[in-house]
Formats: sequence, structure tokens, C-alpha cells
Amino acid sequence: MSEDYTASKPIYIQIADRIIREIVRKELSPGQKLPSVRDMAVQSGVNPNTIQRTYSELERMGIVETKRGQGTFVTEREDVLSEMNEKVQQEVIESFIQNMKELGLTKEQMIQGVEKYLSEKGGE
Repeated sequence: MSEDYTASKPIYIQIADRIIREIVRKELSPGQKLPSVRDMAVQSGVNPNTIQRTYSELERMGIVETKRGQGTFVTEREDVLSEMNEKVQQEVIESFIQNMKELGLTKEQMIQGVEKYLSEKGGE
């Protein structure tokens, strides 16, 4: 199940971002074991060294914990997960605002557009 990666960002960061989104969406639970480096490399269609670097980066960020001989697990620390969730939310909002500004919309137009969207789509 190889993925398409963009050249604008290192692959290990793109994979880390995907794992972070899965955690935020609750597809990966606190304490859940991640696939082995080798299995994740096969799933992602990349070299195992890339996955090792991904896991190392996530561990450096405190998002995962490696237990020697057992594997790599999503952290159970609520403060880390909450901070990560807030950071991802902020990044999405910043991207949205930047895109709207590039379209030339004012703050009021952005707010009206969001309110209209939510009322029509029911917040889904």
C-alpha cells in the first residue's frame, strides 16, 4: 500500500504527520502499539530506515514511546496528546485563513462563509 509523497517535505516527516493525524482522529489510541519498523516500511512503501527516522522523530516529540523488546507505542500522556491536538487544529486553521486571504476574503466574509457552511451541512 505505497503512498504518494510530495517532494516539498521529507518523507519521514510526511509519515509522522500521517501518524499524528491518525492519533488526533482517534484512529490510534493512547497506549496502542504501532506496527514494527519493517511492517510500517512495507505498508508505506519506503525503506525501513525512513520509518526508524519517523519513529525517532515522534519519540523526540514525545508522541510515541519505544519500549525495548516490545515495540513503539502511542504515548498515554494526556498533556502531550492534548497539546498535539491543539497544535494540529491551529495548523489547519492557519492554513484555512491563509487560503482565504489569498482569495482576497475579509475576516467577516470568512466568518460568514464558515457559518453558512456549518448551517447548511449541519456541522458534519
